[in-house]
Amino acid sequence: MTALQAITFDLDDTLWDNHGVMLRTEEGHYAWLLEALGMWRATRQEAPLSLGYEAGLQDYLERRQQFAKDVPERRGDFTWLRLRALEAQLEAEGLPRSAAILWAAAAMNEFHRLRIQVTPHPEAAGLLAALSERYQLAAITNGNIHLKRQPLAAYFPVAIAAGELLAPKPDHTPFLTALAKLDVAPEHAMHVGDSWAEDILPAQQLGMHAVWVSSDDDQLLPPRVHRIAHIKDLPAILERLNS
Repeated sequence: MTALQAITFDLDDTLWDNHGVMLRTEEGHYAWLLEALGMWRATRQEAPLSLGYEAGLQDYLERRQQFAKDVPERRGDFTWLRLRALEAQLEAEGLPRSAAILWAAAAMNEFHRLRIQVTPHPEAAGLLAALSERYQLAAITNGNIHLKRQPLAAYFPVAIAAGELLAPKPDHTPFLTALAKLDVAPEHAMHVGDSWAEDILPAQQLGMHAVWVSSDDDQLLPPRVHRIAHIKDLPAILERLNS
């Protein structure tokens, strides 16, 4: 076997359970916006916004979906989509363009504050610390979590937000970008992730080793692809490959 030099990781549902995080973030940042904006308008003796929480959140979602259709190259850049949708919604509510931009940015700051409140698997930090002594590490994510503020950021000197490259996984671009920054050829690297379509297939197509974090044990695996039920099982795969 070709010796491994680098390991790249997906984040959501690979190094932590993302269940509930996005719902809490989605609802929380929008509720914050309506409350803060309502107080601001009250101090200015301006009428409340006409949209309530439920209708406003639905309108916000529909605007994001429309922007993704209208600007397909940005479909994976979720921060951009959210900002544009909020700006458009607030302008439609009668806010001046300058105020809409400022309040949309403030809401996205609250989004990122909530989005980083993930709880890594108990084994994750120790595992990454041990791996960093032997391999170069990188993160590759389609999510719009703030990469420098997420709790495991210190272990990833290279971190790729695929949406910001306008090439979300399974596009090969984020993988090749990470490998270029690490100065490692694909055959000397491994990618670890939970999505068969977005993580495993593109990595395998590039000639990387791939480790699928999945409880699905029915699917036959192609060469250079391995399956584990939990990230804590990764060292056993590495030991077997290095033996």
